[in-house]
Amino acid sequence: MPDQSAEATLKYVTESGINAIELMGGPAESFAGLPASTIDRMRMGQLGGKQRRGEALTADETKELREMQQEAEAYAKVVAEWREKVDYRKFEQLRKMYKDAGVSIYAFKPSAFGQNNSDADIAYGMKAAKALGASHVTLEHPANDAHTQRLGRLGEQHKISVGYHGHEQQTFTFWDTALAQNPRNGLNFDAGHYVAAGHTDMMELIAKQHKRIYSMHIKDRQTPANGKGNLAWGEGDTPLPAIFQAMRANKYRFPASIELEYQVPEGSDAVKEVQRCLEFCRKVIV
Repeated sequence: MPDQSAEATLKYVTESGINAIELMGGPAESFAGLPASTIDRMRMGQLGGKQRRGEALTADETKELREMQQEAEAYAKVVAEWREKVDYRKFEQLRKMYKDAGVSIYAFKPSAFGQNNSDADIAYGMKAAKALGASHVTLEHPANDAHTQRLGRLGEQHKISVGYHGHEQQTFTFWDTALAQNPRNGLNFDAGHYVAAGHTDMMELIAKQHKRIYSMHIKDRQTPANGKGNLAWGEGDTPLPAIFQAMRANKYRFPASIELEYQVPEGSDAVKEVQRCLEFCRKVIV
């Protein structure tokens, strides 16, 4: 959707019929006063991806990428300085604004938890999450045991949990080391990616780890044999009815996040498609 402000995001959420969310850093941090970046992240990602794949960049592309990287480094310093002085009451105000509209924030995902982030950055993200009312923060699993141990320790210190997200690298034992390191470490499980990775033991994984699943992303992807596509709900191979019915029957406490990643049909928009996903949930939870 075009407007990614906290106010617009809240409007999209309420129009979708959702009453609890995992909130990305952008809307919350802009609301709290973070100076806006002028970097074209999409273009930077395109050029960076081309370089990582070993594809030759033209002289102009090389210059463009270098300038973007320098701008990103300078902006990172601006962000770090802002985070040191941030007024957490702004996050509390956002929490109240959402709560007054009937929406709770159960997870927060700012770009503050990477391996290159300082302990101060990480502490900021965790404090902001608490001010928003979240029970946990989320990030991509770093594939670095020292870093998951560090995050677990800081989560324990700040009394907030850490949910690690995975894509097609997820396996039944993917989170075992992080879970063993600290009780604050847990799963931000992605059911669709797990199916696309070719695994058939998802229900067993959910049953085993349900107490350590802090939140779960839901999308309807296909198996590798069927092309791994990301389809409208009910058209892929993710066992959505079984997941939702197991959550209800076993009284699992973690939320399942509608993650809209399939192609939005012509004439529709993200709000209408999330409404469609929510209606699918209502029909299969019987």
